[in-house]
Amino acid sequence: MSSDSSRSLSPVSQALALGVILLGTYLIPKIVQWRKRMVKLNAIPTVGNSGFFSSYISARRFKDHAPEIIQEGYRKYPGQAFKVPLPDRWQVIVSGEEMIRDLKKASEFDVSFDDAISETMQTEYTLGKEAKNPYTIPVVRSPLTRALPSRFHDLRDEIVASFDSLIPAKETEWMKVSMLYTIMQIVSRTSNRFFVGLPLCRDPDYVNLNIHFTIDAFRDALTLRRYPSFLKPLARQFLGNVPACMARAEKHLAPLIQERLAKEKEYETQDWPDKPNDLVTWLLDEAYTQGNGKRPEDIVNKIVNYVILINFAAIHTTSMTFTNSIYYLAANPQIADPLREEISPIVQELGWTKAAMGKMIKLDSFLKETQRLSGVSGLSMDRMVLRDLTFSNGTVVPAGTIVGTASYGLHHDKAHYEDPETFRPFRFSDIREQDGESLKHQMVAIDPSFALFGGGRHMCPGRFFAVNEIKALIAHVLLAYDVKFEGNKGVPSPVWSGASYTPNSSAEVMFRKRAEA
Repeated sequence: MSSDSSRSLSPVSQALALGVILLGTYLIPKIVQWRKRMVKLNAIPTVGNSGFFSSYISARRFKDHAPEIIQEGYRKYPGQAFKVPLPDRWQVIVSGEEMIRDLKKASEFDVSFDDAISETMQTEYTLGKEAKNPYTIPVVRSPLTRALPSRFHDLRDEIVASFDSLIPAKETEWMKVSMLYTIMQIVSRTSNRFFVGLPLCRDPDYVNLNIHFTIDAFRDALTLRRYPSFLKPLARQFLGNVPACMARAEKHLAPLIQERLAKEKEYETQDWPDKPNDLVTWLLDEAYTQGNGKRPEDIVNKIVNYVILINFAAIHTTSMTFTNSIYYLAANPQIADPLREEISPIVQELGWTKAAMGKMIKLDSFLKETQRLSGVSGLSMDRMVLRDLTFSNGTVVPAGTIVGTASYGLHHDKAHYEDPETFRPFRFSDIREQDGESLKHQMVAIDPSFALFGGGRHMCPGRFFAVNEIKALIAHVLLAYDVKFEGNKGVPSPVWSGASYTPNSSAEVMFRKRAEA
């Protein structure tokens, strides 16, 4: 077409021409790609409705009835994959040893744990830009875990101090305690005694910041997942404010970090005298290592973010697990004495140490059984599929899909657990007494029938710290208090929002100081 004829086109014609170009170069390829992906997804059976509009009805039902829906798919498609609709995407769920093994073995080029977390936690909106970072996992996996034996006395000291402060029960009367928020305060103080030490771990504003950042992030993620993708930026405007939380955290942590950097400069070495063995040090050292002897200019801001993010992970999981354990203990007071009979002589022999925690087989079993029945989610091992993933049985999960395992179904499966609906606190310790089974059924062990800590390349690196901390917390409760529910109630009903599980936040437990303590 000549330039003269081009100029003669009306504005409407020019707009139509541009529309055709846009359609041909951008929209049509996107539509073709979407259709190819949906063909592969449609080959996977659905629990619920699969229509374009009717699937939103099923997505709404999943919010309130996720355990039943997961169980339905687990029973209907044993050893296979099925999918459930969520408001903003499809979730593929796999079951059976073969498919779970395939998912565990999948390479980092095929699936991504980080991308799945970014999607499920809506990190772009809830946790900030540092949620994906190079420092935290190596630190949690190595120096943090290695420091447990030498720093265990700090955990123990803060456990005693926080319980004395927050649950000052007497021998002569019962004290009613609102559990979940109280436990979050205890866990925040105990974890941060290990992370940042005294006096910051007891600072009320710092404790409050970590707790509410954790609560807000999960609440906001759950809220955002109810919206289609195109509405999330709008919905985000009415939710929590990550930058404000990080600015508040910086007031507490920046002076501490700057003091460490000043010491390095003063002594002209990283290994200056009396260097603290804590999370701030480990993060600074990891940044130095990954930077080949240099740290980024914004290192103070980065370390502040990383400390808060590690707190987020530690406080949520540990608080949920600890609260569930207290509820089961209060609902089953008859198991307290057998646990005390194990704990007391071990502590007398080994003291309050990591080695002592490792000897508490019945306590480990009790904790693992409570998590088998409750846990923190109905799904585990979530992975974002980066390129089409073909399982051994021929199932193809297309790129861009989140795939996970049905942990709720697995933990209630008769094929794995005798009488699976019954709480048997010493289920795993009884098994461990058999020949060759002493290590296989620990709470932290890799167990194909137990999915609390995920599996494969991304099995939770903080599980050793978390389990030892929870053991120390429960052991303290058992030796220092009697606990029960008023009126001998059973375990209070949890709150489910989709596949996410939260212990009842309004339940109260009765505490009384033990004379023996």
